[in-house]
This record gives sequence, structure tokens and C-alpha cells, in this order.
Amino acid sequence: MPVHTDPGPSEEAVRGALRGVMDPELGDNVVDLGMVRRVEIAGGEVDVTVALTTAGCPLRAQLMKDVKLRVGSLPGVDDVRVHFGEMTDAQKKSLMARARWKAREGAPDTEIPPTTRIAAVASGKGGVGKSSITVNVAVQLARRGLVVGVLDADIGGFSIPRMLGLDGQLGAEAKKIVPLRKDVGAGHLEVVSMGSVGNAAEDEAIMWRGFMLNRAVQQFLEDVRWGALDYLLIDMPPGTSDVQMGLARMLPRTEVFIVTTPALAAQKVAARAADMARKGYLRVAGVIENMSAFHCEHGGTYALFGSGGGERLATEIGVPLLGTIPLDASVAAGGDNGRPASLAASGPVVDAFSALAERIVTEALPPVEMATCTARLFEHVEAALGPVSAAPE
Repeated sequence: MPVHTDPGPSEEAVRGALRGVMDPELGDNVVDLGMVRRVEIAGGEVDVTVALTTAGCPLRAQLMKDVKLRVGSLPGVDDVRVHFGEMTDAQKKSLMARARWKAREGAPDTEIPPTTRIAAVASGKGGVGKSSITVNVAVQLARRGLVVGVLDADIGGFSIPRMLGLDGQLGAEAKKIVPLRKDVGAGHLEVVSMGSVGNAAEDEAIMWRGFMLNRAVQQFLEDVRWGALDYLLIDMPPGTSDVQMGLARMLPRTEVFIVTTPALAAQKVAARAADMARKGYLRVAGVIENMSAFHCEHGGTYALFGSGGGERLATEIGVPLLGTIPLDASVAAGGDNGRPASLAASGPVVDAFSALAERIVTEALPPVEMATCTARLFEHVEAALGPVSAAPE
């Protein structure tokens, strides 16, 4: 783990980061569930005590990993130690009260399952290939048999429908927006974009201010029937503005992939996107370098846009370089004709995106492993302590 020179984080920052740690069975974060009992900070060392419903909770390893990743991503943190305790009967009843109230009385903010891994694909500037990274990673994840949501959050600069070859319009069912579906291998994509709404045209400008852009993204999160997603990839607009800040507020469990090109200028701008994510208590999960060396068919390699930008950025912000995607005409052609390059049977681009997806599912953002630990306590708590019906205080 890299050693930071910044002063240690505040308790507010640590608890803010912990709001991104979900109990996947209860569908809420560990802070609001009252599971975070203590936060102790000594310089760059942070100790977090989490109270479990049972000492042998099968979700223990998952929660420990998520707490370490989230808190460890804060500036000034050198080491994170996680301690576990067990709730008293009264504390269990309080936790179950909140979970039941949220499930029955307080409608969830979104229909995105708590087990869904959410990743925003972001950068500090346009033109680095966020959208092509998003669609090709989504395709590779779906090829592995996963269900992947794709949200085009670039409201005024949407491009996802064309890049995925989707011409239809979003549907509606029971007052919910129904995403467009694209089958890929053993899995499929669920896609939502402003480009699939009403009469939105690719060549007409959407003249909206920041509040309206943010509200559109909020509607796509809250009013869409997403279903059982393994991953949700969010193609972010370029820069650091209203939509980025709104996402941190609306979906604090979002992780961020920073996209850059090899050029030094792109690397420096991308660092701003990482800084903004962290100021919103979002974890930066890694860097993806796009448009790296061009490999010609005769065996030559040409670094047309420079080299090393992805590695430099990853080192600077203290996260892994997850992959480098070569500069290849098939990526642009695939985006134009609606058939992403990584759908091809083989080739350097396919190999690069496949390796990137593999690192995501095995290291950077592995799927949540469900194991009954807390949900089964509903019956046990009611039997021992009486019905849980009141809303939490």
C-alpha cells in the first residue's frame, strides 16, 4: 500500500467513505445500519470497529475487504485495520427495524440491487475514449455470463446507443423505465441513454443547465427497472462538474475508473477527476490507459501519443494500472457501426479488453459473494423480542 504524505483523514471523511460499504442482504450501508461502532484515527492509521449480527457472519470477509478498500482510498491513509464485534439483542432489533422499514415503508432510492458493483468511467477531459472503454468492457463482462447495466450519463453528448447498435426507444412498465436489452454471449446488457428517449437526435444539441442534467441522471437511477445486475457501468461526461458531484451524493457506493491517454497533458487533467472522486468519498479503483502504442500488421510498434501516461497517473494517485488498450482502428469502426471491437473472435484489442475485464472481476471490483448472515435474523429477532414494525428513530 502506498505511503501518503498528507495528514490523516477526519472521522467525517472516514464515515463518508464507509457509506459506500453495503450490507448486500439488508440493502443499506453499514453507517446508516448502525454497524460502525468506532472509528479511531492516529495519523495515517485508521481502526474501524464493525458490529456484526453474529460472530461467525459469512459476510465478514466481504465487509472487511470493502471497508479496507474504501477507507484505504482516502488521502492520508497508510493502513486500515478492521475489528469486529457482535451486536446485542437490542441492537439487532434496531438494525432489523431499519431494514424492514426501508423495505416496506421507505421506498428505495433506486432499483439497483445492493449486490450490484457500480463503476463510473471518468476522466478530466473529453476525447480520451471513455465511451469506447465503457461499451467494450461491458461486452467482455457480459461474455462471461454476467448481467451488465450501461448508463449513459453524458446527457448532452450521448453516444452509447450508436456504439452498441441499439436503435429502439426505452419502454415503460408499471411507471418504470425499461432499459434496452442486448444479448452478448452467455450474458446481456441493460442500456439506458438519453439517445433512446423520445425524439432525441444525435445531431441536435440538448440545451440544459447543470441542474437539469443532474436531474436526468437521477431519474435514470431512480425510475429505471434495472433488475438483477451484476455490474452497472456509468459512462460519465468529461470534466468535473454537476453530474460528477451529483453521482457521489446519489450513489455513494460507486467506484471510479479513471481513463487517460499516454500523453502527459491528459494524465494531469485526469488526476483532477481522481481528486474530485475522492473529495466525494468515492473510491478510485484504478486507471485505464487508452490509445497506447499502435501495433502495425508488419510487427512494428509506434507510440503515437507518447508512452507511460497511464503508469505515471496510477503511481501519482496511488492506484493500480488496470490495463492498456492499444490504438486500433477497429475500436473507432466498431463504435460507428454498432459492433464493439471486443466482439471480434480475436486480436490485440480483444485480448486487451479481455485482460482488463479479468482484472476487474478478480481484483479491482469482484462480484459480491452472497452468504446469508443478517437477513435470516428477521424471524429470529421477532421470535425472541417481538415484532419489528416501527420506523427507526
